[in-house]
Amino acid sequence: MHAAENTVIQGVASRDPKRSKALNPITVHDSYEALINDPLIDAIYISLPNHLHCEWTVKALKAGKHVLCEKPFAMNAAEVELMIKTAKECDRLLVEAVWARWHPRMVRAIDLAKSGAIGQVISIDASFTFPASIEGNYRLSPEMGGGALFDIGVYPLHAIAALVNDESNFEIKNCNTNLGPTGIDLTTKWQMQINNSITANTLASFKMPENQSLVIKGEKQTITFVGSQAFTSWNSASTLQIGDATEQFEAVDPYRVMIEDFGKKVQGEKSWVLPLETSLWVQRVVDQLHTSNTLRKP
Repeated sequence: MHAAENTVIQGVASRDPKRSKALNPITVHDSYEALINDPLIDAIYISLPNHLHCEWTVKALKAGKHVLCEKPFAMNAAEVELMIKTAKECDRLLVEAVWARWHPRMVRAIDLAKSGAIGQVISIDASFTFPASIEGNYRLSPEMGGGALFDIGVYPLHAIAALVNDESNFEIKNCNTNLGPTGIDLTTKWQMQINNSITANTLASFKMPENQSLVIKGEKQTITFVGSQAFTSWNSASTLQIGDATEQFEAVDPYRVMIEDFGKKVQGEKSWVLPLETSLWVQRVVDQLHTSNTLRKP
């Protein structure tokens, strides 16, 4: 944020003032209420544990602030719908901070797929796995929105949503979950069918070796994200393979791009931000995965 253009970290609030000061804001607030009511603040970035996203997004919007809220947007689709409704009523900008969507490589892959350059999309294979060290972390708590699906499964889902558009029909064909001792999913693997024509195979895991992959198969060509950082490529060069050809992308900070585009939108300038309809579609898929009759512990 400090590196982003036209951005000032006016204030920070957290349970620990030392953590707030470490972010070098102009003001350290002693409560979330004081932060959202600060008249010098235009927009709030919410990076609280997942179960608090809806509550503080709604409060910030009602306080007249624009909101950039970390993924996953909320705990369920009903919360997302409330957040969207409040943003519209308050005439404020609300965006889910899925920074991978701002990466030029991801933008290029989506444009290629949606333009028909690779033919009709037939299948999407996506995974995000790593051996997580989350002891003492909210990610271990089901009540706080923990688990692999919420934390990292949304990255592949947002890629899928972008590739098929957020009005697509979907059906969960199967879903296997490996539960940890606290009740969170350590690994969730599922298959979806979209618009009765596209098969999506997806994997999210806190236990498996580190890897991020995204392969989009079309009738004419296949798009492959080269390397093991399909969703979190940050400040390093990256490569996209389209059929037999490859395209190179310079090192970029997509998080900074997201902040700058959000800021431009707040100021009334032309820029792209993640549509709320996409966030709602992703949350509805997550809800279905949680309630699917095929959900079982292998």
